Amino acid sequence: MSKFTAAEVRRQVERFLPKVLKPSRYLGSEWNAIRKDWEQTEVHMAFAFPDVYEVGMSHLGTRILYHLVNSYPEFLCERAFTPWVDMEEMMRERNIPLYALESFQPLQEFDVVGFTLQYEMSYTNILSMLDLAGIPLRTEERGADDPWIIAGGPCAFNPEPLVGFIDFFLLGESEEQLPEVLRLIAEQKKNPLPRKEFLVKVAQVQGVYVPDFYHVTYKADGRIEKIEAEAGVPAAVEKAIVPNLDQAFFPTNPVVPYMEIVHDRMMLEVMRGCSRGCRFCQAGMIYRPVRERSVETLLKQTEELVRSTGYDEIALTSLSSGDYTCIQPVIQAILEQHGPARVGVSLPSLRVDSFDVDLAETVQKTRKSGLTFAPEAGTQRLRDVINKGVSEENLLNAAEAAFKKGWSTIKLYFMVGLPTETQEDIDGIVDLAKKVANLGTKLGRRNITVTISTSIFVPKAHTPFQWEPQESKASVELKQRYLREKLRDRRLKYNYHDVKTSYLEAVFAKGDRRLAPLLEWAYRHGARFDGWSEQFREDVWMEAFKELGMDPHFYANRAMDYDDILPWEHLESGVTKQFLVQEHHRALQEAKTIDCRYDVCTGCGICPGRGVQIELKG
Repeated sequence: MSKFTAAEVRRQVERFLPKVLKPSRYLGSEWNAIRKDWEQTEVHMAFAFPDVYEVGMSHLGTRILYHLVNSYPEFLCERAFTPWVDMEEMMRERNIPLYALESFQPLQEFDVVGFTLQYEMSYTNILSMLDLAGIPLRTEERGADDPWIIAGGPCAFNPEPLVGFIDFFLLGESEEQLPEVLRLIAEQKKNPLPRKEFLVKVAQVQGVYVPDFYHVTYKADGRIEKIEAEAGVPAAVEKAIVPNLDQAFFPTNPVVPYMEIVHDRMMLEVMRGCSRGCRFCQAGMIYRPVRERSVETLLKQTEELVRSTGYDEIALTSLSSGDYTCIQPVIQAILEQHGPARVGVSLPSLRVDSFDVDLAETVQKTRKSGLTFAPEAGTQRLRDVINKGVSEENLLNAAEAAFKKGWSTIKLYFMVGLPTETQEDIDGIVDLAKKVANLGTKLGRRNITVTISTSIFVPKAHTPFQWEPQESKASVELKQRYLREKLRDRRLKYNYHDVKTSYLEAVFAKGDRRLAPLLEWAYRHGARFDGWSEQFREDVWMEAFKELGMDPHFYANRAMDYDDILPWEHLESGVTKQFLVQEHHRALQEAKTIDCRYDVCTGCGICPGRGVQIELKG
C-alpha cells in the first residue's frame, strides 16, 4: 500500500464519503474529540476498536483509555474503528490506508496501535484493520518503522489464538499500566534497544504478557504438555488492578457522536467487579475484587458529564449496578439535581432477587420502556448449578410488582446448553415465561409482551466451567426448535442466538496459539464481522478447518481434566485454580456459594486475607 500523508487521506476520503453508509462513522469531527499537535507529543497511539464506530463508541473502556492517554501532555491518542464492508471496498479500490479519525493520519505512522479484545468473534476484524493499514499481520514480519501492536480487554485472559499477530497483551485494568508502557515506548524511540531487550523491559510491567517469551509444547493427542517461560520474565503474568476507583481516572468530557450509537447516553461507572459468583460468567471472575465509587465522586462526575455533553440520560453502569451499596441515594440525588433539566437515569438491567419496583419506577418515571431480568435457567436446580442465586418466587414477585405499577413489557434472558441441563430445565423456561405472562393477564394488564431470549453457553477461561465442553450444535438446535414450538403465544416473543457463531466463539474462547494460522486463512478468504449474522461466513470457517487439518470439536466440545494444562495456565486473573475447581465441584453437587460481600470470604484468592468478614460501607 503506497504512502499517504494525512492531508492526502482526508482529501481522498472526502471525495467518496457520500457514497457509503453512515458517513459520520469516518469523519472524526465530534464534540469533545481531542486533537493534539503531532510534533509536540512524544508517543502517538491509535486506539483501535475491532468493530463499527457505533459499537466501539458505546464502550466505556474506549472512552476511559482515549481520554486517559490524552490527559498526559507527552502522549497523543486517536481512534480507529473497523470500516464497514462498503467503506473497506472503497478504501481498497483507491489504496487508501486505514486512518485515525482525529487527524486522518494513517495507522502505519503511529508508534503503537492498541486493540481492545471484547469478543472472540471480532478477531478477523483485527487482521482486517492491520491489513488495511498496511501493517504486516505477523509480528516477525514487522520492522523498526512499524508500530507496536498491543491488545487488552477480557479476551486478553486467553489471547493465545492471536499470538503471532500481537506483540504484547495487557491483562487487567490499564489505567496505570498503559501509561507506564507508553513511557517505555517513548524511551525506546529516543534510545532504541534490540526488539527482544525492549520486550524484556515491557514484560516487567505488571499485567504485560509478551508471548514470545513463553514456549508451548504439545502431547501426541494434541493436549498441551507444558508452557515454559524464558529467564528474565515472570513465570506467570498477574493482572493489573486499580485499587481505588475514587482515585482512578474517569473522563467527564467524553466524545459526543453526531450519529446515533448503540448506547447513546452518558455513562457513569458506579462500581467495578462482581462477587455474586455466577459460574459461567467470565467478567464476574476476572474483574474481581468489587470496588465502589463514593456518592460524592459520582455526583461530581455527573455534574461535569451533564455540563460537557448535553445528553439527557445517564446510565449507571457496572456488572451489577443494583448491587451498588448506595444505589438509591445516588439515583435520588441525581434526579433532584438534574431532573429539572429533564435529565433521566437508567440502569442497564435489574437483579431479580433485589428488584425494587419503586427504584425502577424512579428511573423510568417518564417512560416505562420495559424491564429486563436474567433468570438464566428454567429450574431452581439448574440455577443452583450455575450459582445464579435467584428463585422463581423472586421472578414472579418482581413481575407482579412491575405489572401492578403499569409495566406491560418484560424481557427474560436464559441460557441453553448449560452443564447438567436436562429436558426438564428446557421445559422450565417455557413454564416460567407462561407464568409471567399469565400473571400479567390475571392482573388486568393489556398488550402484555414477554420476550424470551436464549443465548448459548460458551465455556470461558478463568471460570469454574472452563473445563466443560460446549453442547453440540445439533443438540442445541433441537432445543431451540422445541422452545420455538412451545412458546407460541401471542403474548410471548422468542429470540435466540445463532448456533454457528456460538460454536466458533467456543473454539476461540478455549483455543490455543495453533489457531492463529486458521484465523489468518479465514481472514484471507473473506471472513469479516463474524459477530454480525449478515456477514458471518460459516462455509469459509469450515473450509479453513478442513484445509489446515484442524478439528474444531477438539476445542469446543472436549471436556478438560483438572490436570490438563490449559492454554491460559500462565495468565493469572487473581482467582485461584483451586477455587475454580472447588466451585466446579460445588456446581456438580448443585450447591450454592454465598456472595462474600454479605457473608464470610469464599477464599477465591483475590483478597490478601481469607476468612475475613467483609464490611460494607455506605
